[in-house]
Amino acid sequence: MSVSRLSPLSGLSRYLLIACTLLLSACASAPPPGITPVGGFDLQRYSGKWYEITRLDNRFERGLTDVSASYAAQADGSVQVINRGYDADAGRWKQAQGRALFNGDEHIGSLKVSFFGPFYGGYHVVALDPDYRWSMVAGNDRSYLWILARDKRLPDDVMARLLAQARQLGFDTDKLIPVKQTRSDG
Repeated sequence: MSVSRLSPLSGLSRYLLIACTLLLSACASAPPPGITPVGGFDLQRYSGKWYEITRLDNRFERGLTDVSASYAAQADGSVQVINRGYDADAGRWKQAQGRALFNGDEHIGSLKVSFFGPFYGGYHVVALDPDYRWSMVAGNDRSYLWILARDKRLPDDVMARLLAQARQLGFDTDKLIPVKQTRSDG
């Protein structure tokens, strides 16, 4: 039995691999088809702490309660992102720090965020209270959705409007998970 040896990538192959990787990374941060991020976005007003009110389940937050996200503008134009949640099974807080960049115009609520090196996912503000008290955020496809608020609870009428808007945008709101916000040590 002979063993063939793989040859190293040629210059052109390497270039194509890098180009495809960059293209796929860029696509992963675009909003889902038919979804338009908000205009008139102001990062300074958006900065600070937000509580997660409800979300579509995802593996990196599965089982966490008391989830919050904090955003802070950085001197280089990026945004520091700190996500934090309580893991009751482990009896401890979990935290992830990431970096977000605008996908284009900084007055459009469309960013890409990375918690794992060069890999970015979409972060698209699709609804935003004029006073920046709540927001609805979509990922790069319709399997990611979060409703966030400055307080640990949203008024029922606001929640009903956001759920109706999410349904209209094609999200499966029956799969949303309400996030418990009961701890005072977070």
